[in-house]
Amino acid sequence: MSKFVVGLTGGIGSGKTTVANLFAELGITLVDADIVAREVVAKGSAGLNAIVAHFGSQILTPEGELDRGKLRQRIFSHDEERLWLNQLLHPMIRQTMLTQVNQATSPYVIMVVPLLFENGLDSLVSRVLVVDIAPELQISRTVKRDKVDAAQVHTIINSQWSRAAKLASADDIIDNQGEISHLTQEVLALHQRYLQLSGAANAHD
Repeated sequence: MSKFVVGLTGGIGSGKTTVANLFAELGITLVDADIVAREVVAKGSAGLNAIVAHFGSQILTPEGELDRGKLRQRIFSHDEERLWLNQLLHPMIRQTMLTQVNQATSPYVIMVVPLLFENGLDSLVSRVLVVDIAPELQISRTVKRDKVDAAQVHTIINSQWSRAAKLASADDIIDNQGEISHLTQEVLALHQRYLQLSGAANAHD
């Protein structure tokens, strides 16, 4: 891929969205895996049609949209169904993200992917930027934001790559345990660095 792409990731509650939005304010295009994942199963999409053909129309809301709660229940205890769903959606999500990257006009692109390593999407990016916070802060922020209990957050954290593994695989790390002013400074510094790197990369195309 000729575009310079920074893969932005981090555990639940680490502040990925805040960091991504700071880059967006600097004029950088964001390609967000969570948004793309919703687009590929939107009403009338090929993804949704395939899901209905497989699971039946009871997987839909009365408005004809995907009932995520019902789908989660169906795949939660059935590994083969979850595998089927992943094999359907992951290539669609990947392809849509690549299309959006190629259409971007900013000097580099930030690809926001919560499960960058877990889903092997780190192979699509030029550099990996990990947003890091201490696990106890992760838990308290997520409990407050999502109104869920700490045990549930623990389960999610344990299902993802460990903090140590993410940090070891990162090219750049943002420490998001301080004030927003500090975070803004970190993003500005990385922005300058990525402009230089992307300029060098684009010059060789």
